[in-house]
Amino acid sequence: MDDSAERLWDEFHRVVNMSSRELSEWLRTRSAAPEDEEYPDQAGPHLGRRVLEILGKRKTDLLDDDLAVMRRVVDTVHGRRGDELEPTAGETHWRHRLMSIGHDPLKPPAS
Repeated sequence: MDDSAERLWDEFHRVVNMSSRELSEWLRTRSAAPEDEEYPDQAGPHLGRRVLEILGKRKTDLLDDDLAVMRRVVDTVHGRRGDELEPTAGETHWRHRLMSIGHDPLKPPAS
């Protein structure tokens, strides 16, 4: 893994401050509606499911597509939050969108 991919890995894990379990439960909860009958492993938006897959991988197992997803998540979180990731309250829909990609703005960043 080159230096830029290593930095991306670290930053991805800094901005994704929800555990795999928290994200999985959140995606299932968000997809639970009377008209929805999604399978648990298909719950939530595609990007959120991809984040969940990446959280289950080792650095050595990452593919180019994984790196692209990681970059997208990092860019999205920084675009909506800035570089400082101190706990911040905001509108509910804003928080829920970020949580769907593994970032809870009310939670301190992962260390």
